[in-house]
Amino acid sequence: MLGSDIRDDYEIIEGEKFMAPSADVWHNNVAGKLFLHIGIYAATNKLGLVFTDSIDVHFPDGNLLKPDFSFISAANDKIIIDNKHKTIYGVPDMIAEVFSYSTMKRDISVKKDIYERNGVKEYWMIDPWRESIEVYLLRGGKYFLDEIYFNYTEEKLQNLTDEERAEVKSEIPVAVLDGFKIKIKNIFGWYFE
Repeated sequence: MLGSDIRDDYEIIEGEKFMAPSADVWHNNVAGKLFLHIGIYAATNKLGLVFTDSIDVHFPDGNLLKPDFSFISAANDKIIIDNKHKTIYGVPDMIAEVFSYSTMKRDISVKKDIYERNGVKEYWMIDPWRESIEVYLLRGGKYFLDEIYFNYTEEKLQNLTDEERAEVKSEIPVAVLDGFKIKIKNIFGWYFE
């Protein structure tokens, strides 16, 4: 019903209910690009399904979250229980959270802990203001920082030394998709390069 105050956009984090705020334009753009790139690759190769924050993910430890991006491999698709009610019961293979001012602290701390504890294999924390992505991979039940990727403009690249420029990575490998790579500029820009 239009104009209704009733919302079911909430998360339950460690037993506490939090309203999930609407995303701003930058947040939506970044999450959408991730959804598009990984979604096309996964669908074309029949590797799994991708979801945005409109899906409820019920984790085994009792937390209910709405990750900004989730990938569920074809081998793991049994966790998609109720398509009508947009519900997943289980652990996605990959999750990404795009920072917003109201949720960034939870994305970095408690949500990261929940994803680690429940066994999410790959977790991306995306900062749309710094245009950076921290990639965490699960090893032995613990997250390890694999890499921090930055979207460098030509101006920023010119300010780096030759050694620093040699270390700059322009693509991010998606570990759960056997290293499929996404150009960083195509996640943060308005248009594809």
